[in-house]
Amino acid sequence: MKKSVSFAVRAAVLASVFGLVAGCSNVTKEQLAAVEAKASEASSKASAAASQADAAGKAAAKATEAAAAAQAAADAAQACCNDNKSRLDSLFEKAMRK
Repeated sequence: MKKSVSFAVRAAVLASVFGLVAGCSNVTKEQLAAVEAKASEASSKASAAASQADAAGKAAAKATEAAAAAQAAADAAQACCNDNKSRLDSLFEKAMRK
């Protein structure tokens, strides 16, 4: 996805630069340089955003793994509690029969 975003941004930048050059013959070199600088800045910001999104996705995956591990531990603890309760109930019933 990172490559497709970067490619799309670069294609848009090139198309706009060529459109300006071809459509406006009175564009100065300074104006063209300013447009190219803004396009380069937009491209780098898009790349940074894609990188941050990738990092956020990795962090979310780690959080999901941690939550699954915590759920497994909680399920094991509940099973142990249920087993202990059953044993205590059984012992109490035996004691009451005597």
